[in-house]
Amino acid sequence: MANFKTLDDLDDLNGKVALVRCDLNVPMQDGNVSDDTRLRAAIPTLTELADKGAKVLVLSHFGRPKGEDPMLSLSPISSALEKVLGRPVTFITDTYGEAAEQMVGLMAAGDIAVLENTRFNPGETKNDPELTKKIAALGDIYVSDAFSTTHRAHVSTEGLARLLPAYAGRAMEAELKALEAALGDPERPVAAVVGGAKVSTKLDVLTNLVAKVDHLIIGGGMANTFLAAKGVDVGKSLCEHDLTDTALSILASADAAGCTVHLPYDVVCAREFAANADNRTVNVHEVAENEMILDIGPAAVEALADVLKNCRTLVWNGPLGAFEIEPFDRATVGLAKTAAALTRDGSLVSVAGGGDTVAALNHAGVADDFSFVSTAGGAFLEWMEGKDLPGVVALSA
Repeated sequence: MANFKTLDDLDDLNGKVALVRCDLNVPMQDGNVSDDTRLRAAIPTLTELADKGAKVLVLSHFGRPKGEDPMLSLSPISSALEKVLGRPVTFITDTYGEAAEQMVGLMAAGDIAVLENTRFNPGETKNDPELTKKIAALGDIYVSDAFSTTHRAHVSTEGLARLLPAYAGRAMEAELKALEAALGDPERPVAAVVGGAKVSTKLDVLTNLVAKVDHLIIGGGMANTFLAAKGVDVGKSLCEHDLTDTALSILASADAAGCTVHLPYDVVCAREFAANADNRTVNVHEVAENEMILDIGPAAVEALADVLKNCRTLVWNGPLGAFEIEPFDRATVGLAKTAAALTRDGSLVSVAGGGDTVAALNHAGVADDFSFVSTAGGAFLEWMEGKDLPGVVALSA
């Protein structure tokens, strides 16, 4: 991963204006923030900059507005951020221009303000150079602290890093270091768990990983496609039969790269997708035509736990089964608990990411035990695909 500057590289900030890209795109319910994880993630960077005497201007998008939409104003989120930070936060109704400049002029060293939704400007998502200049005119430095947005080349995620001295905030720094430890320059052997419903959504991930990891553990609905490719009758399981040739080519690439692919050999089946449905655990070759595979079986989970015990690094994206409903969450919970225990013992570096994955690890009660859990969805996936992320590349330009 390229070199980037952090807040440690900043000298005298007194009275300087720091434009900080955070991710305030939080879920709302009845006008209130229902999950403040992303707001809390911004605390270390915002407080450090303010305590060093900077005037801190927070930039973020919220939702997908078509032009200015009062329902998608950052004003209520600015109030929620104030509560989380435990210090005053001003809301500025623009992102650039005379009114915004006047408000910034009234700020004292150490003050924090949130600018209006960046996507109210049509040029934001087009990375418009003119808009970039207008917003950059407000600040002296740019701090990127929203890894979750780095796969987009927008004004607030990439453009500003080209015009102003650019630094990674504390959340961004932690994320980049964790990702480097996981796939950039990892301790070997490396295992990857890739789950989820469909091979089609993770094709690039699987293709990239077989060349980088020593063990690839495939779970979820996508495992059925690989089993079908190997001639297993998966009954009425979720399966992309049109992708069996693709699955075979991924297996061949893994073989050529010396990567061991682990597919389940015992599975939990049911005739219906419902909580506590009648189910049975069988060998993969014994799935009846009216059954669907909903989880990996206990023998396979035990074998996978043994694989992890011999690994030094783990990257995890996606559940192993239909973890949302019992008892089809057992494999995901079981293997997650093994990974967490190995991490606590100091023998495994574990990095996980993606919405379903975070939910699954929280469900297993082990999210806090992993070395690093990324809340970034699209950006984490593109990183696993081996793609350059514009917002990260711009930091090292």
